[in-house]
Amino acid sequence: MKTITATPSEARTVAMLRAIAHPARFRIVKLLAAQQSCVTGALVDELPLAQSTVSEHLKVLKDAGIVRGTIEGPNTCYCLEPQALAWLKREFGALSDACC
Repeated sequence: MKTITATPSEARTVAMLRAIAHPARFRIVKLLAAQQSCVTGALVDELPLAQSTVSEHLKVLKDAGIVRGTIEGPNTCYCLEPQALAWLKREFGALSDACC
């Protein structure tokens, strides 16, 4: 059986896309982009999900490098990681440039 050996760049891109591929996580990314600031409990108010479920989705996004979290008192404040979005933009830009 043949396997594909991913370059570090490909592995990073695939990990980010896997994280964003879930509908709830994609919605979280969109909500964070619209806020343009760090958010704590507001995400739970915007989603039809339990606090624990939102926290799990945020952990996946954080592990993929798409969001960052800073601790502010008893809360963690989440926002998008600009370098991650720039990375994805470059990756898709390169695909677009190559084919079109």
